[in-house]
Amino acid sequence: MTLLAAATAVRLNAYVPYSRFKVGAAIRATSGAVHVGCNVENVAYPEGTCAEAGAIAAMVAAGDSRIAEICVIADSPEPVPCCGGCRQKIAEFADPSVLVTLWTTDGKSRTITVADLLPGVFTAAHMDRT
Repeated sequence: MTLLAAATAVRLNAYVPYSRFKVGAAIRATSGAVHVGCNVENVAYPEGTCAEAGAIAAMVAAGDSRIAEICVIADSPEPVPCCGGCRQKIAEFADPSVLVTLWTTDGKSRTITVADLLPGVFTAAHMDRT
């Protein structure tokens, strides 16, 4: 199954009673395994959790820790960029050269690297005083 097919399928499971804006994400880990996530909203946190964060959580729960490729899909006129929180999470688990492909349900796409997604990323090296 392609990452796009996996992200498209999981997008349909999104729980979005407030925004009605479904997003699906699929990650290929460096192990080759594919992990998926969709956005989830709730009354106490109506902005919800993002699809990318869900896919990363699924990846870590399955025992993988490195991202090889990411695909995100939403029903929007243009490919939807990842939110700031997800950009930081992605940068934690992916090398700067990893490709992130953003899709619309109409077939438009945009592919960027993690480095382009989050320039000036905060890393553990910023806390190293030695």
